[in-house]
Amino acid sequence: MLKALPGNKWNFTTAAHLLNRAGFGGPPAEIEKLLSLGPEAAVAHFVEYDKIPDTTPDPEWAKPDPDRAKKFMEARQLGEEERRRRLREIQRADRQHMLELRGWWLERMANGPRPLQEKMVLFWHGHFATSVEKVREAYLMWRQNELFRRLATGNWSDMLIESAQDPAMLVWLDQAQSRKEHPNENFAREVLELFALGEGHYTEKDITEGARALTGWSYNRLEQKFINRPFLHDTGEKVIFGKRGNFDGEDFLEMIVAQPQAARFITTKLWNFFAGEMPSEEIVTALADVFRKSNNTFKPVLRAMFLSEAFYGPSIVRSQVKSPVQWLVGSVRMLERELPPPIVCFSLTRNLGQDLFAPPNVKGWDGGLSWITTNNLLARYNEAATLAQGDMSPVSGLLLANNPGINMAVERRLRNIPVHSVDVSRLFTQEERTNKELLIPALEKRLLQDKLKPKQEKVLRDFLDSKSELNINTILDAIRLVMSTPEYQLT
Repeated sequence: MLKALPGNKWNFTTAAHLLNRAGFGGPPAEIEKLLSLGPEAAVAHFVEYDKIPDTTPDPEWAKPDPDRAKKFMEARQLGEEERRRRLREIQRADRQHMLELRGWWLERMANGPRPLQEKMVLFWHGHFATSVEKVREAYLMWRQNELFRRLATGNWSDMLIESAQDPAMLVWLDQAQSRKEHPNENFAREVLELFALGEGHYTEKDITEGARALTGWSYNRLEQKFINRPFLHDTGEKVIFGKRGNFDGEDFLEMIVAQPQAARFITTKLWNFFAGEMPSEEIVTALADVFRKSNNTFKPVLRAMFLSEAFYGPSIVRSQVKSPVQWLVGSVRMLERELPPPIVCFSLTRNLGQDLFAPPNVKGWDGGLSWITTNNLLARYNEAATLAQGDMSPVSGLLLANNPGINMAVERRLRNIPVHSVDVSRLFTQEERTNKELLIPALEKRLLQDKLKPKQEKVLRDFLDSKSELNINTILDAIRLVMSTPEYQLT
């Protein structure tokens, strides 16, 4: 059993920690609201999100396109110049849809009614790391994103099976090309190594036999959906985890979930994602026990995690490096401003090292300290000017520097997009806006939920002392200064 957080340790700091980790952070008023609920009700607010209506509309284009395959086939019959023109049109539309999809998802994270659900979608996106660079179809990426949302805290077997049958995954790991004569081992290998068990808990025989079991699971490109093709399935006897039988894909995945290591592997990864450090053996055992007793479902695990005293330990609170998405969404929420336009958000997160829907490889993003390089840290400091002051020059400049082949028209378009500064009257009281002794703790409470280190506080004080008055521009500069501290990069 995980020891529960004592009631006397539920305070502004721990409430802010829950908001930052189970969601994407927020202003002091949201933290105070969670604090007033008490730990049990505060955790239920996040975990029982299915009780909260979500009426977010899907992107207009997020539906099957029965003419897509036909357009490609027709283009191939044309002369070289016309064929290229048609393909460019299709690719341009897909790029635009992907830009809209990134903006749509970020909007859900920043302003949607179910922050934990979106945080779990982000977890699953990094876990089943699938990239549009190979899938090349916005509709399939949206469909996978919706799958992660629908099953976010549900049953592990359901998630594995539906993810394996997901069209984007079928394309990404080449399962669509697998057949009994030549079983493709990519998905079988990755599900064992990266998705469900981890190295050392399976054999090469399990991979080859699992790949045979998965044959027949394919992709209908015309209808853009999963299809089971029985004539491509290997019906021969297979030996997986020492068991013998005529197993199919569902059998294989359910056998994986039944392995003792499966519960330990996925709950360890969940703890690491939310807590920001690897769990102790005691915590892993406790979480795996909750997972098994709840029929391999994730909601009870998350509830136990967020209510545990260990989750609020001194080595965990305000010690996790913000991912670029957490940095962007959390900043927007703490500054109580709207998200910038999708192309700006895309440039911001890409400059910081996290391009949504395009993870670097099948392992996803490494996270943690890997987010902080000299260039990325400088980019965070520069891009704070965009969110606080509406200054687009750092974003467009960084995009040009990091992508030498970028279309200059895109860079000019980006530079000319209006992004408003924050409304300081929404963030601070009249007294705070006119008194630096009140402004400094107000900045700390809103942006850090903690005190600045003495060195950073001195820099802030010296800056404010150098100004004859506290006007809007000075306060915006002060916000940017706090956002450029090492403390702000942690959550």
